[in-house]
Amino acid sequence: MGGMPRRQDRLDPDVNVEIFSDVVCPWCYLGQARFRAALAGFAGRVEVTWRPFQLDPTAPATAVPMNEHLAVKFGGAEKVAAAHERLRALTAAEGLPFAPEKALHVNTRDAHRVIELAGRAGVQDAVVERLFRAQHAEGRDLGDVGTLAELAGEAGLQADAVRRSLESDEGTAEVERQLERARRLGVTGVPLFLFEGKWAVSGAQPAEVLAEALREVAARLPGSS
Repeated sequence: MGGMPRRQDRLDPDVNVEIFSDVVCPWCYLGQARFRAALAGFAGRVEVTWRPFQLDPTAPATAVPMNEHLAVKFGGAEKVAAAHERLRALTAAEGLPFAPEKALHVNTRDAHRVIELAGRAGVQDAVVERLFRAQHAEGRDLGDVGTLAELAGEAGLQADAVRRSLESDEGTAEVERQLERARRLGVTGVPLFLFEGKWAVSGAQPAEVLAEALREVAARLPGSS
């Protein structure tokens, strides 16, 4: 799959959308697919920027099985299994591969740095999508520099350059700035879709809800027909 589609026939004004998400969040994975579907019926150009959020800023640098982490957090494997069954049905409806038994719990700060670098290179959507799939379908370790560089290379960045960036502090300050901005905005859960910096839709809403939000925001902008 390619990056997030953007319709170019300019019947509606441009809409800027910031999507706050964390790559280890399955609801964000689902939300990305639903937002993609919402764009299909929108005639304007949508500029998407992915913003960082960490569900667990204290997560370890060394990966552990996600199921083990969730069982401790939510009170047992049975509750985790029930949640995963619901997510299996929802992701299947969107045509998304989903293998939660493979997923790893790891700190996502470096993954957000890669997404920041991808934004500068104009391949952010593709990189985000690749990281989501690696996390939720393939069980890849998104805390590992080599893995992140490889995945970024598959999505349009230069793998060696990404590795060098991650081995330095490049992108760290901007990720920290955006994490602080999310806190100031009161973002406490993801995904969160922020339209034009003013209007927010929270959660992995159905595509029709997100499409309606796009239309409503476009109608409020200067130049709307």
